[in-house]
Order: sequence, then C-alpha cells, then structure tokens
Amino acid sequence: MRLVPPLDVRVRRVYDAPSDADGARVLVDRVWPRGLRKDALRLDDWAKDVAPSSDLRKWYGHDPAKFDEFRQRYLGELAGGPQRAALGQLRALAASGQPVTLLTATRDLGHSQATVLARLLRQSAEPEETGGEAACFAHLVCPECGAVTTEGHRPGCGQDGKVHG
Repeated sequence: MRLVPPLDVRVRRVYDAPSDADGARVLVDRVWPRGLRKDALRLDDWAKDVAPSSDLRKWYGHDPAKFDEFRQRYLGELAGGPQRAALGQLRALAASGQPVTLLTATRDLGHSQATVLARLLRQSAEPEETGGEAACFAHLVCPECGAVTTEGHRPGCGQDGKVHG
C-alpha cells in the first residue's frame, strides 16, 4: 500500500484577515456570514453542499456538550450524494498540493464542522485504493481521535480497543 502525504488543510474564521499562506480559501458554511460583503472575503469557493444541514446546525446550536453527537451525525450527512461529490471536489483541491483553508463564521473552531471536515479531508485513504470517496467510509472514522478504526486508534484515544459497528 502506498502512503499518501497528509493534505495541507487549515481552518480559520471568515472574520480573520486573509493571508497569502491560506492557499485556496473555501467557505464551508451553509449561510453567508453576517456583516461581510462577498467581495471582501477573497474566496475561491463556497462549498455549501459540505456544510451541515440546517436541521443539524440548528439542533447543534454550537453547544460543545453536543459536539461528539454532532460530529457523528455530520459524518453521516457527508455520505449523501451531493455532499460526497462536494467533498470529492475539496479533496481534489487539497490533493493539488496547495494549502486549502476552510472558512467558517463559527467562533469556536475546535467544535465546528470545519474542523470535522478538515480532519476527514486529511484522512490517508485514497479514493483509487478504497473504491470511493472518504465520505463513503465516514462511519469508520473514530469520533474521538479521527483515525480510521479498521487501522487502529491513535495513542491515548479513549476508544482504543473498542469495536465500532
């Protein structure tokens, strides 16, 4: 099996000043961020289809206590047709070798869909080797450490040794 170098995927707030180091800048929110003009964002793409559904976003309400459940539900949504296609486009952009910066209006980046998405994009599985996009295997991603569970958990993960179904 050929090892794939990790993809350079970053997460930033849309309200932070753009940087030349950002590479491709992609908004991953379903709704346009408040108070920003479209021409002020220096945006390369707006990937609405990879954003959580409105129902999931409203249920979550950015409550850190709900984050683990949100992450699992969001990964499930990413296995859908339009979401999987949009995720494939993001993966191709990241695989081009340039950095990709996922932008979100969320204040708490550590508990955001952008962080979940970045972790998923950084997965080492290649579509050619696995027979599909990474979202097809979203159910195999450990919600605790982000590792593909069939390959084992990362050191220190609380789920290590548990079987996921």
